Order: sequence, then structure tokens, then C-alpha cells
Amino acid sequence: MDQFPQALSIAGSDSGGGAGMQADLKTIQSRHVFATTVLVAITAQNTLGVQDSLALPEAMIDAQFASLAADLAIRACKTGMLADVPTVRAVVRNLKRYDFGPLTVDPVMIAKGGASLLSEDAIAVVRDELLPLATLATPNLPEAQKLANMTITTTDDMKEAGRRILATGAQNVIIKGGHLEDSDSASDYVLLASGEDFWMPAKRVDTIRTHGTGDTLSACITAELAKGRDLAGAIRTGKAYVEAAIKDGIIVGHGHGPLNHWAYPEDAYEN
Repeated sequence: MDQFPQALSIAGSDSGGGAGMQADLKTIQSRHVFATTVLVAITAQNTLGVQDSLALPEAMIDAQFASLAADLAIRACKTGMLADVPTVRAVVRNLKRYDFGPLTVDPVMIAKGGASLLSEDAIAVVRDELLPLATLATPNLPEAQKLANMTITTTDDMKEAGRRILATGAQNVIIKGGHLEDSDSASDYVLLASGEDFWMPAKRVDTIRTHGTGDTLSACITAELAKGRDLAGAIRTGKAYVEAAIKDGIIVGHGHGPLNHWAYPEDAYEN
């Protein structure tokens, strides 16, 4: 029997519901894919910032992976906020043990409000041990600067950073250009394993309601891959989904508000 498409989010929770595992669940569900989870950390968080966080024990992370592998047919997976070195290494260990399909690594390091979500020593472990497992890496500009060990101020810098990130072992990369404030558009740069590259521009929207954009993009791509979409098509759908979720905003909270995960129209659903 051909099972319904299933995807996995390996991430921390956002008690405010706008980012992290909660954003992943909303996005994957909206793309008509069954969402599963491995929770690695808990945050006390809202649109104003992150007030506290707690990483889960490695044994509990291992148990969640084993439970899913024993029963479900997961076709694609993604990582989000991984907190610290032991957590990153626990995730790497389990991804090597179980085949959950193509892996999208969203190297979450800094929250929209500026709070650090990944310890400094864990950044090197992500680069050296997790990225080599990645089918796709989806850093924003600050994250790409850390992973590529360079300053990014131009589109040519983005292309060079993409090459450096592929050199870490990641097969494909999107560098999200929203932090490059030299135009009225926000262009993401995509470099594929084949050598093909392309830009995905989007007109900037004057809003602070962008909490969870990175999580949402990577989750949408993961859902599309679970349905069997090709990578370039999954990436373009992810970009369109996030663009719609920002444009058709909702008012929640008093800070960096969440996206509208209902915004992408049903008739845009791709099989």
C-alpha cells in the first residue's frame, strides 16, 4: 500500500507559535503532507523575543528518532534550531543511522529579535558534521557569513559564499538575501549540485511580521520533496509560499509577528 507523504521536522519549539517546530507543522500540513517531529529543545518565546530555552536530553532525542523509524515512511526531513553541540551531534548520529529521505538543513543561529539560538561552538559542528549530510542548506545572510567564513555585502559575495558552502559537503544551497539592503527587492541565490544557479527575486514588503520565514521556507521545501517534487521546483514553491505568507499578513503579538500560513492559495497546490 502506497502510504500518504510524510515529512519530519527536527527542531526546537516556539511557544509563541510563529517559528520553530510550530511553523514547520503549519507549513507542512498546509502543503498536504503529514508532519512528524523530533523535538530537540524548548523555548519560552513570543513575538518580542526569546526569554528562555532548554535542550532535551540526548537519550530522548534518540528515542524519538527510533520511534519514528520503527513505524513511519518518512520521505523528507529538515532541521531547524539545534541549540548546542551535544544536540547537533545527537541529530547527526541519528540521521546517519536512519534514512528519512532528502535532508534540508536550516542552520538557525539568531532569532528575529536578535537572541542567539545556536552556541558559538555548535556553529563549527553544524558546518563540519551536519552540512555534509545536507541535500539542501538554507542559510540567511548572517548565517551564510558564519558558514562561509566571509563578509557578504554584494550579490557576487552571495555567489562566492554559495560555492564555499557547497565545499563543506552540502549538495545544494539557497542563500536568503533579505538582509542585503541595497535594493527594493529581496533576492535569494540558489546554487545546485549540477552547477546550475539562479536568483529568486521578490519585492520587499514593509512589515515587521516576518517571524519564522526561514523555518517556513525550509518546511515548505521539505513537504514538496516528500511529495516527490524535483528540488528546483520545491525551492520555487517554497519561495512563492513565503512571499504569499508575508504579503497577506495577520496581526498577532506586539513585536516581530508571525506569517500567515493560510495565505498560499489552494489552487496553487502542486502534486
